[in-house]
Amino acid sequence: MSWHLGRMAAFDLETTSKHAHEARIVTGTVIGLGGGQATEPRAWLADPGVEIPDEAAKIHGITTEEARAKGRPAAEVVGEIASHLFGSIASGTPVVGHNVAYDFTVLDRECRRHDVVPLVDRFEGTDVIRPVLDSMVLDKQVDPFRRRVSETQGPRVLKTCAQTYGLAWDDEAAHGCEYDALVSARVVYRIGQLAHMDREEWPEQIRRVRRPGFQALRDLDLAALHAAQVTWAAEQAAGLQAHFRKTDPEAVVDGSWPLRPWEATS
Repeated sequence: MSWHLGRMAAFDLETTSKHAHEARIVTGTVIGLGGGQATEPRAWLADPGVEIPDEAAKIHGITTEEARAKGRPAAEVVGEIASHLFGSIASGTPVVGHNVAYDFTVLDRECRRHDVVPLVDRFEGTDVIRPVLDSMVLDKQVDPFRRRVSETQGPRVLKTCAQTYGLAWDDEAAHGCEYDALVSARVVYRIGQLAHMDREEWPEQIRRVRRPGFQALRDLDLAALHAAQVTWAAEQAAGLQAHFRKTDPEAVVDGSWPLRPWEATS
């Protein structure tokens, strides 16, 4: 079976900060979907134990007051999300998300903050979370020269990816973790479809892509595709860092994937 046709676990978090090492989880979701089985959504709302900045609340819609009134203790939520993801991965189901290095790093730091066994430490004989499919890494690999849509909409945000692959997008629903997780899974599925099509079958918008890389993903198994993303994420980060250093010689872009190592910040 082609890698995009199997079961997936779509994962996303909404948090208090864009900085993964300091962010606290506000909402989270893991949605089992695909593979010819019923969709199984699981969602959490946490009281993060800190004030939710207005900037973050404007994105995901959860205020400090709502989180305190309706959210469960952060340690419980963090532990349940980690356990749910572990169960999916242990069964061979790939975790799917958009820019998963952020979400996995937030979860890892939250586990350590609340004395919960980190996800990465739950796998015997390895310190790697796998298999993982990242819609942002895959998208940049197959369509590397896409430009910004506008001053406010970058080329790799989830909205742009959805629009590129002909998927519906709802601005009001966006940035809710369930919606974003589902869209990231749909983007990954669509990339997989295109990888297994002949080029002549591609939609016109995809045929216009400059130096498309879809067919390099054809016939890979999940293990090979995960390993390839490790390399691609590092290469993409190096390219972005080189770009930033044109104006900031000290700029650093971490290419670790799918998790920023704890040792680097401890």
